[in-house]
Amino acid sequence: MQLIVIVGPTGIGKTDLSINIAKHFDTVIISSDSRQVYKELKIGTAPPNKQQLSEIKHYMIANKSIHDYYNASMYELEVIDLLKNLSEKKDKVLLVGGSGMYVDAVCYGIDDLPDIDNDLRNSLIKKHETEGIESIRFDLKILDFETYKKIDLHNYKRILKALEISIQTGVPYSKFLTKNKKQRDFEVVKIGLNRDRAELHTRINQRVDIMVADGLVEEAKSFYKFKENNSLNTVGYKELFAHFDGEYNLDTAIELIKRNSRRYARRQLTWFNKYTDIKWFTPDNEKEIIKYLSK
Repeated sequence: MQLIVIVGPTGIGKTDLSINIAKHFDTVIISSDSRQVYKELKIGTAPPNKQQLSEIKHYMIANKSIHDYYNASMYELEVIDLLKNLSEKKDKVLLVGGSGMYVDAVCYGIDDLPDIDNDLRNSLIKKHETEGIESIRFDLKILDFETYKKIDLHNYKRILKALEISIQTGVPYSKFLTKNKKQRDFEVVKIGLNRDRAELHTRINQRVDIMVADGLVEEAKSFYKFKENNSLNTVGYKELFAHFDGEYNLDTAIELIKRNSRRYARRQLTWFNKYTDIKWFTPDNEKEIIKYLSK
């Protein structure tokens, strides 16, 4: 089986293009977006709409709750199992999204880590809820300074993962990261999408305006009480939570969503530019992309 991986920054036009490609090859789409898995987030993560979902079968869309603990390792296991089943019916499958870690998890694998005792995980979650993120940051700094120096210290989920491994095994989490690629039973073909920067920024700004018009502020307000959930540590929601806290007005919050979305797009491109096996196109060049994939 061939896995066609289509990556690109937020707002680039992956959804419409991937649906057309999936139609051409009579196949399905697996999302590799780390936020579109959450079923409650119907506006701010820009998932495919009902019409788009009806055109092509999508997987890993709206299949988790914002209250679920979920990470790239769990995603890897689910998608690899899914691909085994799909390979019996399809000779090509699309993996589409902008979350580089999720793409890498499927293509290369994530280091095998021990299962975590639920009591330990729940105790760390409770500690985070009662004492704040600084408490678990401090614990990680003591137990695994190498990871502490490199990790996103604002990402509760990643800190928790490193900390629970270090505590349960007595071995620093960083010692488990061998970065050895796993053998896969499918061939990977990567397509990268990009546009002129000014055009991309305009598309991002316009998409934020559409989200706001569609009810993003109201959606964020309904989840305000869960703002500490890692699933809501997401551009579009965290800026509005700060607005609700009185840090700035709504117009400023919307401008910050646009700015942070543009910055996120740059980080995504930096991640994908490290791939040496990627073929880059503009999303408008659909015929050439299909021609390339048909070879």
